[in-house]
Amino acid sequence: MRPKSDTLTGQELEIMKVIWPCCQATVREVYDELRSKRAVAYTTVQTMMNILETKGYLLKEPSGRAFRYRPAQPERRVLTAMVREFVDRVFDGAARPLLVHLAADTRLSKAERAELRRLVDG
Repeated sequence: MRPKSDTLTGQELEIMKVIWPCCQATVREVYDELRSKRAVAYTTVQTMMNILETKGYLLKEPSGRAFRYRPAQPERRVLTAMVREFVDRVFDGAARPLLVHLAADTRLSKAERAELRRLVDG
């Protein structure tokens, strides 16, 4: 069994992607945004946002009868940590195999491959 991770699950990341651009949101606002894309229960969103607060990704402040949540960490820092954990777990900490895998991915267009080469060449 894999050790418990502090990085975001897929559902948690989906919620953070709603909150990061607008800087703050209520459970209702996040729920409405997610519901416009797929079926989701209000209580599930509420539970997930409480978990995100417990994990240190969200800060909660009273706002009338509801709470407003705002990111506790910048998006870039969180995504960098997630990528690092992925590279550590899948590629034993080596980034080169990830780059080789991306370069060989047939779903990338010629332009995307050229951009990848340009970024690597730096």
